Amino acid sequence: MNETREVDVIVIGAGQAGLSSAYHLRRTGLEPGRDFVVLDHSPGPGGAWQFRWPSLTYGKVHGMHALPGMELTDADPDRPSAEVISEYFARYERTFDLRVRRPVAVTAVREGGGGRLLLETSDGNWSTRALINATGTWDRPFWPRYPGQDTFRGRQLHTAQYNGPEEFAGQRVVVVGGGASGTQHLLEIAPYASATTWVTRRPPVFREGPFDQEAGRAAVALVEERVRQGLPPRSVVSVTGLPLNDAVRQGLADGVLDRQPMFARITPDGVEWADGRRVDADVILWATGFRAALDHLTPLRLREPGGGIRVEGTRAVADPRVHLVGYGPSASTIGANRAGRAAVRDIRRLLAEEQPVAA
Repeated sequence: MNETREVDVIVIGAGQAGLSSAYHLRRTGLEPGRDFVVLDHSPGPGGAWQFRWPSLTYGKVHGMHALPGMELTDADPDRPSAEVISEYFARYERTFDLRVRRPVAVTAVREGGGGRLLLETSDGNWSTRALINATGTWDRPFWPRYPGQDTFRGRQLHTAQYNGPEEFAGQRVVVVGGGASGTQHLLEIAPYASATTWVTRRPPVFREGPFDQEAGRAAVALVEERVRQGLPPRSVVSVTGLPLNDAVRQGLADGVLDRQPMFARITPDGVEWADGRRVDADVILWATGFRAALDHLTPLRLREPGGGIRVEGTRAVADPRVHLVGYGPSASTIGANRAGRAAVRDIRRLLAEEQPVAA
């Protein structure tokens, strides 16, 4: 039980980034279970998608890109995205025989000696020559702190705990956050709630027209530059703006998406601005995003003074054995596919360089 198992490559996480990486590892000739393993802490296939709220149907999902080697076709747009994508990921794992081990929680990654990394997990210890970290962000919801937050007598929840709009029937709801989740929550909740208030730190930017490849590359480049400097990554949507679709246009016309600046404090009965204006609330819904789930990498001391991990391509500059896929510029689904391929290409070179020379 205490034996440390050895493989050449370990992938942590079986969302889009992890499965893409595993697919490319297999394509280069590495065998699942023998040469590499995929460790996933979730109870089943689907990555973070399996935890999304039921009212987020597949037809409402923006920017879901197929995994490499298998298209997602004929999906019912009215089915919950959690079901559609979980089934798709499960089929993908079976088709390419990726042999994902779950549920396995990785608690720490340390220097293992002999040029290898040691992973401490709920399934015992593993030793590897290279690591692809594809843990995403879902496990680290970001909760801002404001004066008086602990005095609020109502309910506070984060997007990660959102189960749909029906539970807000007849309630006064303050939604905090200017991203895609915040606008989706508002548009869903408004018909049920007695009142909604939308609060954001910065004025939201709505994007007109198609989002072409050139605009996409420019947005990713902005995120990539932060990562290259060792700063915590911003989301791609923070630099692309929000798509102005029919539902959003209607929400703007109806006054549901009437954005208010950030309040100064939270009171027992609601929120209050610096000028004394107040809004009473039964619920504060924090649609304030997520941070990269990287605590298990802390023993490797990869973080820069700026708070992020400096990355070139997908490789951690402080340790070339570690690749971050689905981090920063590769956090989008199409970005994760490309990053998985790039990480495997670098890792294959690393493994080849370390091969002992025959006498």
